[in-house]
Amino acid sequence: MNIMAVFAHPDDEIGCIGTLARHAARGDKVMLVWTTLGELASQFGDATHEEVTRIRREHGAWVAAQIGAEHTFFDMGDSRMTGGREEALQLARLYATFQPNAVITWSDDHPHPDHRMSAKIAYDAVTLARIPKILSEGQPEKVEPWRKPIRFYQYHADASPYPEVFVDISESIDLAAGVMEYYQQFYKWEFTPDAYREGRKRAGAMCGAKFAERFTVRAAHGRAVAYLD
Repeated sequence: MNIMAVFAHPDDEIGCIGTLARHAARGDKVMLVWTTLGELASQFGDATHEEVTRIRREHGAWVAAQIGAEHTFFDMGDSRMTGGREEALQLARLYATFQPNAVITWSDDHPHPDHRMSAKIAYDAVTLARIPKILSEGQPEKVEPWRKPIRFYQYHADASPYPEVFVDISESIDLAAGVMEYYQQFYKWEFTPDAYREGRKRAGAMCGAKFAERFTVRAAHGRAVAYLD
């Protein structure tokens, strides 16, 4: 399988890093994608744009290396994302190249607009990636579409109308907690690695695993319903 995780800023991926690590460990191809450079993070104070984006890129590269994943950054503008067609089209072209079988992203209702917009364009890109005329707009060469089904997973949200699923991360919990601690030490978060483990333990208790991550799954192309019957 090819698994792609689409998020707005480096550190957003903490909620699925155990899942990504498990897939990479079994030989699946994994890619981490960030739609912005996270350049407006308040923790950096008066640091220059160049310095902040350098550090953010280094963080992303470090995390990807821990789990054996590919990674890429777009520059859609921290807190400036619109969720529009051009943003979705950039992602759709990456889908066409990477050919994901599953995508993981934010929930639809997160308070941060970049998180919501990243989820929106990740979903819109599923359809755009299927249409060669759209993919090839303005490109020097024809872009071949990616039309195989994509399972679309989102971080769990209590208000989500979609069914929930759990992934057993008992074998990758140490790696996942290490990634969380990497960010926690840099940003001086009050949220600790122990609290992180406890959250995954609670999710595991809901599905019969020692540790788990929790998602909702959204059908990108649902089955037809004979509603006239």
